[in-house]
Amino acid sequence: MGYSIKIFLSRRHLLLLKNNTVIRTYVIGVGKAHTATPTGKYHIVSKLPNPGGPFGVMWLGLSQPHYGIHGTNNPAAIGGAVSKGCIRMYNRDVLELSRMVAIGTPVSIEA
Repeated sequence: MGYSIKIFLSRRHLLLLKNNTVIRTYVIGVGKAHTATPTGKYHIVSKLPNPGGPFGVMWLGLSQPHYGIHGTNNPAAIGGAVSKGCIRMYNRDVLELSRMVAIGTPVSIEA
């Protein structure tokens, strides 16, 4: 089965699972109330190191266009509802995550 990602917006946690067993838990930043992170089932469609701008050191694009899991140049944003809908992670955490997941990894986002 391999890796999968579960995101819990209300808890601001991203869980990395391997064969349905949680192996890592990360604190994340999520969308603001008026630019909420979309819930649903997606998958990773791209991996782009050093994307520039506010996206930190890694962009993991989701199958929902214009949304992704990415690093941040503002670590104070982690743990809050601060983004335009994307999932923000500490740069070191998104690098670790990106080394373990592949294109096609399922991502489930729940309220």
